[in-house]
Amino acid sequence: ERWEVQARKGVLELVVLAALWSGRLYGLELIRRLEGAAQLAVPEGTLYPLLRRLESQGLLVSEWREEDKRNKRFYRLSGMGLQMLTLLVVEWRSIDESLDALLSESHHESARPVSPGR
Repeated sequence: ERWEVQARKGVLELVVLAALWSGRLYGLELIRRLEGAAQLAVPEGTLYPLLRRLESQGLLVSEWREEDKRNKRFYRLSGMGLQMLTLLVVEWRSIDESLDALLSESHHESARPVSPGR
């Protein structure tokens, strides 16, 4: 179970930046998007500190707006956040290609792990 937690932590920043690439979202919208499109459950206690950290690093910009008679904090990528997302996607794809190459070299086809959907 510990390895799963570490793996998720390693990609969570990338997933959050990718989810915000399409536009401005408030926290609960972001959680719903991650649960829907990415099929990734991210607890509020994990997401909000991450959003604050990404904002303090200059990768996100936030603003308070009233919606449905409630104040909500909306997050969006900054210019630097978009650059970081681009770099992280390139790195992720490189790692994915390397992993696929290593797994395809296997002489034991029946023992090779297969990811869901492939």
